[in-house]
Amino acid sequence: MNIMMLLEMAASAYPDRTAFYDPIEDESTTYGQLLDDARSRSQMLRESGASRCVLLDTSNLSIPIALFSSSWAGIPYVPINYRLTDDEIDALLERLQPAYLITDDKLAAKYVGRRELQVVRRNDFRAATPVNPNDDFHWSMEPSEVSVLLFTSGTTGVPKAAVMRQRHLVSYILSSVEFMSSGEDESTLVSVPPYHIAGIGAILSSVYSGRRVVQMAQFDAQEWLRLAKEQNVTTAFVVPTMLARIVNAMDEQESTQLPHLQSIAYGGGKMPRRVVERALERFPNTEFTNAYGLTETSSTVTVLGPREHRAAMDSADSDIRRRLASAGVPLPGIELDIRDSRGRSLPDGSHGEIYVRGDQVSGEYEGRGSLLDENGWFCTRDAGYIENGYLFLEGRSDDVIVRGGENLSPGEIEDVLLEHESVDDAAVVGVPSEEWGEAVAAVLVVNQSVAVSDLQQWVREQMRSSRVPESIEFWKELPYNETGKLLRRVIRNQLLKASD
Repeated sequence: MNIMMLLEMAASAYPDRTAFYDPIEDESTTYGQLLDDARSRSQMLRESGASRCVLLDTSNLSIPIALFSSSWAGIPYVPINYRLTDDEIDALLERLQPAYLITDDKLAAKYVGRRELQVVRRNDFRAATPVNPNDDFHWSMEPSEVSVLLFTSGTTGVPKAAVMRQRHLVSYILSSVEFMSSGEDESTLVSVPPYHIAGIGAILSSVYSGRRVVQMAQFDAQEWLRLAKEQNVTTAFVVPTMLARIVNAMDEQESTQLPHLQSIAYGGGKMPRRVVERALERFPNTEFTNAYGLTETSSTVTVLGPREHRAAMDSADSDIRRRLASAGVPLPGIELDIRDSRGRSLPDGSHGEIYVRGDQVSGEYEGRGSLLDENGWFCTRDAGYIENGYLFLEGRSDDVIVRGGENLSPGEIEDVLLEHESVDDAAVVGVPSEEWGEAVAAVLVVNQSVAVSDLQQWVREQMRSSRVPESIEFWKELPYNETGKLLRRVIRNQLLKASD
């Protein structure tokens, strides 16, 4: 198994079909050309002697070439977060040497001349020609060969390099995407960064289905709408914060119409139900899919599909309607389990840690080995519960608030706050308390004036009193990272700083 076989199949089936389009450079490449480029660049990578192909750049046509040529050459592809500080990038590069680094002109000058680092500018990488055009080297089909290394965010320590082997990525694509399922006129707008697992998944799934990819280097809601209309985009993937901003931008532009947009998938973080409801209203003819997954699971493991979205939206049953806030049901071949802090399985409806098992699940980190248990289960460190087969997310398990010995889920309290008509976004964190050890604090984004006491009473009426926030602050917006993860530690630190 090798992801190169996905590209080979695509290039054989539709060699002249446009594969990727860069709107900034107004350049594109076909599937046939992408296969040829992957072949020639794989020769360059092998001749470089590098052990990794590192990419430090925004989305452009070099990205798919680098991904596939790395797999052809048999070395890991490692996209790095270009938003990191210079010191953080230097630390990662030190760990990856000897490396072949592809980057833009500005950054290239910073790294040229470093020991065990061969630097090439993105345009030079694309324009290079092979030394030996008759090179007949073929890629390995060894399923355990490492395909991609992705660094975690490192918010709680030194970033870990998650390992995705060829079998994990190929298993994910074969189980979730139908070959040649897209028509020649179908295109997807990809606005997630290339160093995110969703960016990797978007490349592989689009190639296998034969869909044209419109690359967006930097997300902007107005530009997203412009590109979607100009390029007749039929499908797109966004993180929750992106979708919220797109809907807000549409509210500002009443004339915005996207008749070609057939589907939108979203994921990467918890999606407020109100945002989904507004999106469904704004895009009445568009199908919505919520995809939950992790880097360590090679992307999506659960899906809330279009039918479930519309059924929940149209239902008067509160239990069915609340499924809009769920992450859906497992993909074929994926198993889920909810466990307590001792690793014991919990019954349906119980709150605990989410465990996942399946062929696409890696659960491995470079230098640390596999974290799968003896039965192949991976602990996601995400908290949640399963109700009638639907998975509900509650944030990270280490975000649990321990108040007087009782474990409280921030996500559960946030869900209740978000049901209030005045609340657009909510974050709940634990803050130090002399009496209870930790107290519940909430930070809200509201759409109209509302009294703190009214919000506290709202929570009290629906939950036990121990879950009522002792303090509530109103902010203009909550902090999220670029992939839609709520930065609870930033919120907690800011609250603690204000109380000093």
